[in-house]
Amino acid sequence: MKTALRFLRFRHMQLLGILFMLIGCQVKPNLIPFTVEEELFDQDELDDLGLDTLSGTQTITIYAADSLNDHYCNGVVMTSFKGMLFCQWQSSQDDEDAPDTWVAYSKSNDGEQWSKPAILVPSIKDGYCSSGGWWTCNDTLIAYIHVWPVSVKPRGGYTFYTKTGDGIHWSNLEPVLMANGDTMRAVIEQDPKVLASGRMICAAHFQPGLVVSPIYTDDRSGVRGWSRANFNNLSVDNNVSREIEPSSFVRKDSALVMVFRDQKSSYKKLASISLDEGANWSTPILTNMPDSRTKQSAGNLPDGSCYLVGNPVDGKRRSPLVLTLSEDGHCFNKAFVLRKGGKTLPKLEYEGKYKRVGYHYPKSMVWQNYLYVSYATNKERVEFTRVPLSSLK
Repeated sequence: MKTALRFLRFRHMQLLGILFMLIGCQVKPNLIPFTVEEELFDQDELDDLGLDTLSGTQTITIYAADSLNDHYCNGVVMTSFKGMLFCQWQSSQDDEDAPDTWVAYSKSNDGEQWSKPAILVPSIKDGYCSSGGWWTCNDTLIAYIHVWPVSVKPRGGYTFYTKTGDGIHWSNLEPVLMANGDTMRAVIEQDPKVLASGRMICAAHFQPGLVVSPIYTDDRSGVRGWSRANFNNLSVDNNVSREIEPSSFVRKDSALVMVFRDQKSSYKKLASISLDEGANWSTPILTNMPDSRTKQSAGNLPDGSCYLVGNPVDGKRRSPLVLTLSEDGHCFNKAFVLRKGGKTLPKLEYEGKYKRVGYHYPKSMVWQNYLYVSYATNKERVEFTRVPLSSLK
């Protein structure tokens, strides 16, 4: 009898969550991760979804493919370190995840003039490496590196790191470690975050295959002590979880929200909540946030408000690139276009495996009164768009 009652209560909560989702932003329950105001995006306006551009928005190109250099790039991630900007990405001659893939980086004093791409990690034998993002600890800059051996079946990878104190000289690769001392048998997502308590949270795609789970550590170095959170995937097909490539933000009520790409092509974001600083997470549910089934970026602005960056369209088109805002993280009710589609989207110059037009795999950060959003345009241009924080008020 008690089991039956618990089941009925559980179903009641599920139905309430669906009801609140349908109602939209008129209510702000704790039962669901977040909602998006209905009709915020005009899907008939293909170029800009009917959105305005914020004053002071600026786009800068760090690298563009040409006849003398690589034609493929993706996984563009930025950070700041000792007053400078750093950007890393994966690069190859023509194709995504090709054997000749290497990890490039560039740096800048002002965000406008960038150094020539340098080698962070070269091509390797019997596999390849890709960009894993950044972390800073005191006077050390950490670059996470995904290592994908061809011997790992089904396809999966490991997370390693290299570090520097000056942004020029880098250490040899070492494995990122779990709390039990084992090498992380997973590729970490590209935007780890630190909570007010000092705990770091992130997500990783674990072997066998690519099965995503939130992770956390209380070691601020970012290279050890990681634990896999208590988290239930909705499904795993062909060794890949339905939820992949997440990002996260903190609601005003201190709940953590993790937002996922949905591999089942719902063209909506999935999301999960943690109420204990990332140790335990709710089973993901489908939100009403449109998504082109791609990597996204989420976070908090200095005033605590929340944002999502991605392609909120109801199909595979990865344009326009949009910033969506919420004051409290419960309801996202403002949105602005960062990069438009249509005629303003550069043409694809070079063909390659998995290359297509659009703004791919955005990641973001706040630095010196700007929100920076980095991405790969057509997977052949390393670019970022920055918006003054003053324009977001």
